[in-house]
Formats: sequence, structure tokens, C-alpha cells
Amino acid sequence: MIKEGVSISPRRERLLTSSRPLPDFDVVAASGPWLHCADGRRIFDGSSGLLCVNVGHGSPRVRARVTMQSARFSFGGAAVVRPRTQLELMDRLCRAVGRPEDSVALVTCGTLGVEIAIGLARSIARAGGGKRRGEILTSSLSYHGNSALTLALAGGQARRPHPEDALGIGPAFPAPYPPTHGHKGHACGASCADEIAKAIDSRGVENVAAVLIEPVNGITGGAYVPPDGYLRRVSAICRERDVLVIHDEVLTGLWRTGTPLASDHWDGAEPDLCVLSKGLGAGYTGVGAVLVSPEIAPLLRHDDAGPLPAMGTMAANPLQAAACLGVLDELESMDFDAFQARGDRLGARLRVLTDLSVVRDVRGLGHLYGMELAPGLLWPLMEEAEKRGVFFYPFTGAGHPRSEGLVVAPPLTSTDEDIDFLATALSDAVTALDRTRRPSTGPHSPRRPRII
Repeated sequence: MIKEGVSISPRRERLLTSSRPLPDFDVVAASGPWLHCADGRRIFDGSSGLLCVNVGHGSPRVRARVTMQSARFSFGGAAVVRPRTQLELMDRLCRAVGRPEDSVALVTCGTLGVEIAIGLARSIARAGGGKRRGEILTSSLSYHGNSALTLALAGGQARRPHPEDALGIGPAFPAPYPPTHGHKGHACGASCADEIAKAIDSRGVENVAAVLIEPVNGITGGAYVPPDGYLRRVSAICRERDVLVIHDEVLTGLWRTGTPLASDHWDGAEPDLCVLSKGLGAGYTGVGAVLVSPEIAPLLRHDDAGPLPAMGTMAANPLQAAACLGVLDELESMDFDAFQARGDRLGARLRVLTDLSVVRDVRGLGHLYGMELAPGLLWPLMEEAEKRGVFFYPFTGAGHPRSEGLVVAPPLTSTDEDIDFLATALSDAVTALDRTRRPSTGPHSPRRPRII
């Protein structure tokens, strides 16, 4: 029995969520890229939350859109209530990413977006090419969501289910990066896409509906960038075999890599279907969007395609769409020349740190970088960085032994001063660690917690 006037705090372990071996931040407010803590400190959000807070915290444009819509009505099924806000979002989004004639499925998160993209691709493949089966091929260094299906399909080591729980499926080809596709004497190149051709042909083209890839790697390897010409060759291989290409841009879409879509960095890399999420909701709402090119979208109305997959009760609701419109308002108000220059400067300042022994590599584009560290130094560096007022998201997951490091991905609306603060704090943290510790490279490196 609880005595009157006595407050009992709920136990942290009852909340079934991921944790880390460092203290939580007791955040009482947030603005732009800054978290304001109860003890008076402020912490720079160096990884945009979970790689999603792309327009910063406390956006007045998002707040205005949500306030206006909530004063009207918050929910209305798109099949019942005329979806004016959703239609506006569809049009704005497609124009923003340079795919103005695409059809769009709006859902509640990136995982569901990938699942819906798979369902749509299978329907299109069967209606257009008479595919017998709807196999979806992924790479050995991929992450496509947190459902039973997407975890089983993908290759990220840290998130692979137990073999007996993997639904009999798994990655079909190596990603074109050293941890999973090493070469003797040379780096990966465009010809590594031939592994996809082999995977399709071994299964039979009549059985493969689509190839699902991240155009730029996210957190499983730490922002690996594909070799020039690779994505173009993937598209050509798939076209020759009547196989669709799905790009998972859940993390990279909407200017995270410096362009509207990560695939925009390379000519001839446009996918048939594209999945967006994190940068669209920007931490203000759960959302996912599947964009389908106008060349194939009409096949979804074909008799052989079957019914459209169910998008979910909360999918495409007006309040969700209003928040996303506010995010697009913020993104489209940016000075893009200055924004791209900030991303280039951030990358240059991070790459200098590879001169220190604790940093193995820095890779990435725009406002997305992975800093790979010597084994055993991830959490010590995280601690040093947080002492200096900046937070980063860790990655763990490629190669043997498994690589580890930080994802450096500040909000896209960060100022020049913000980027300078982040880069200086991280440089000071790396330098301090380099002075005081030798990297542990032997078999007895400290055990690292699994991050989900």
C-alpha cells in the first residue's frame, strides 16, 4: 500500500527498450540541435537523436502545422475522409525529391514502409512479368527494419535473428565494402554489382521480384559509400532481368547525405521504388513513405496484382501528414549552398582525425559520417565526447571482429557555429583518448553491449 504523499519512481528496467553503459541525459527541454538537461548542462545532439531529428528540436514550422490541423481534426481514414492534407504531402514530397509523378503509400514507420515496398514490388512483378515467386534479395551489410521479416532478410550482424528464427531467408549477396567483400590488392568497384547478377540467376529470374539495397550504408557498417558506378550497374543488371530495384532511404533520404536522395549522387541510379521515413517525420511523428515510379505504378491496379497491402490504422492520418508538411517547410527554407558547404567542412574536419591511432577510418557524405575506431574504444570515446557536451550514436556490426564507431550526423539545420562546436568537441575527445590509451586489438578486448 502506498502511503499518502510518498512518490515512488517506476523502475527503469521495466521499460523494455535499449540501453547503454553510460548515464541517461535528464532532458527537460530541447531546441535546435541542443538538449537542455535538468542539471543546467546542454548537450549537442550529434546524431540527430536516432538519425531522425533532421530539422532540430522545437521547430516552429512543425508546431504551426500541427496546431492548425489539430484544431480542425486529428484523425480520418483516407478511405472515408477526403485526404486533403495527405494529398498535399504526397505532392510536396514527390516534388522535393525530384520524382514529381510518383505514386505514394504513406505508413507509420520505416520498417512498415519497407514491408509495404516489398508487398508492392511483389504485386507489380506478378502483374507485369508473371513471376512465380516474389523473392527479395538484400546484401550482407544491410538493415531494413525491426520486424520479423525485415530482420530475417537483412544482413546486419548485430541485429540478425537466431538461425532458427530467420524464416529460412537471409542476405543474398555481399555489399561492396571491405568487411563483407574483400579483395586481394584492390578495393571494391562497380563490378562488385555482378554478385547481384549471380544471386538473381542462381535463384532464377522468374522467382525474384526485387533487389532491396541502401544506396549509402547506414548504421550496420557506419556510413559506407558505394564505389562509383556501382548503383548504376545494379540498375542495369536488374533491368536486364526484369527485376525491380528498391532503395531503402529511410535514414539517408531528404538531404541527409547532401542531396534530396542519396542515389542523386550518381547518374543512372534511380530506383523503381524508394522508401523514406526518418527525415520525413524528423522525430515529430512516426511516418514512412513508399514512392513508386509512374512507369510501374499502374500495374498495381491490374487484376493480377491483387489488393493493395493494408497500410495500418494510423497510417496517412491528417495530423501525421501535417507534421511532415512542417518538416518540408523547414527543409525547403534552408540555404542549400551553405548547408552543403557545412557538410563538406564537417567531413574534412573529421577525416583529419584519422592521423590519430584510435581512429581507423572516417567515411560518409553530407551530414552523415561514420568514424570507425580501434577495438574497445567506442564507449571510452563516447564518454569523453559527452564530457565535452556532445552526444553521438554508436554503430556496431561489420566484419570479424565486428567493427565499431560513432555515427556523426547532426541536424541539417545546424549553424556554422554548431558544426564548429561539434567538430572541436569530438576532436578534443579523440585527442584526449589518444593520449591516455593504447587501442586494444587482441582477442581479449572488452566485451561490448549489444545496441538495438
